Amino acid sequence: MNVPMRPRRKIIFQMSISLDGFFAGPNEELDWQLIDEELHQHFNDEARTMGAFLDGRVTHELMVDYWPTADTDPDSPPQIVEFAGIWRDMPKVVFSTTLASAGWNTTISREVDPDEIERLRDESGGDLGVGGAVLARSFMRHDLIDELRIYVHPIAIGRGRPLFPLSDREIPLTLLETRRFSSGVVLLRYATDSMAA
Repeated sequence: MNVPMRPRRKIIFQMSISLDGFFAGPNEELDWQLIDEELHQHFNDEARTMGAFLDGRVTHELMVDYWPTADTDPDSPPQIVEFAGIWRDMPKVVFSTTLASAGWNTTISREVDPDEIERLRDESGGDLGVGGAVLARSFMRHDLIDELRIYVHPIAIGRGRPLFPLSDREIPLTLLETRRFSSGVVLLRYATDSMAA
């Protein structure tokens, strides 16, 4: 009797960028992002299906500064309240060489070890979401990203931190989906070459 193989968990990188390709302003500004109720609810719906969040230290610390208690503010909109619960309950791995401890259901990993990531991918559960552009670059160097979900905001900010810095390496991609939100944000969802084959 053949036992069907369980599908491997995908590793998904999701990031908002400006039309000119920056994920943050020159001083880490994010105030140009157009995250309204519709887009935030979409992010919640995507996050709820994940099996774990994989974050770099900077992203993890930004999340810890806000989300553990974001739903205690009586003025918080429903999407904020909902995501606070999703974030707290989700298993998390933070990649850092300096953090000594991390709460909120978080494990610390000192490096991106491809063998360890492959073991994590083979576990049961939802897909794995990578947070942070620097961490995503490390994952991409090891061909560990299966899918890119890029949210292009309808603004050019002129200067900032580019999502894809100059490189001699090509990354073939296959477009899986486009979606326009009422704010003008456009989702471009791509499979990397290995997943598209």
